[in-house]
Amino acid sequence: MTTDEQTLLLQEGDRLAAEFSRRFDAAEDRLQLIGRTLTTNLVQVFMTTIEDVTRRAGKPHRTLLLQDEVGWPEIVIVSADGEIRDRLAVMTLLQQAFFSGGRVRPAVAVPLQAAVQASNEHLTIRALVACLKAKPVLDVSRPYLTRLLR
Repeated sequence: MTTDEQTLLLQEGDRLAAEFSRRFDAAEDRLQLIGRTLTTNLVQVFMTTIEDVTRRAGKPHRTLLLQDEVGWPEIVIVSADGEIRDRLAVMTLLQQAFFSGGRVRPAVAVPLQAAVQASNEHLTIRALVACLKAKPVLDVSRPYLTRLLR
């Protein structure tokens, strides 16, 4: 991952932290750590999943992390022949994974609350891993894969 890509993800993680600050009572630096960690890991896993599954299915696609026209990060999915197949704003991906109807998904809220309240780094990491393993988060790539594999 390039420095530019890392910067994009950290900025998007800060926006996610701002969303969480409306819902969780915690120090700003703690929420920033949580937002940045979840954003970076989810985007990397999403991009890797798209590439791995499409390659194994015989329809390889590449994923690129770029800036859209206003400077926000987006994932661009490109076919083997260079055709852009899909564009996904990173914030849209985060919203689909972590929120439903403007609220934090129940399956995500419990581990997020645990991460916010964790008393040490080990417990925070465990809670964030549990958050990333929540079913709605794991399922976020399914509709994109379904479209790409048709």
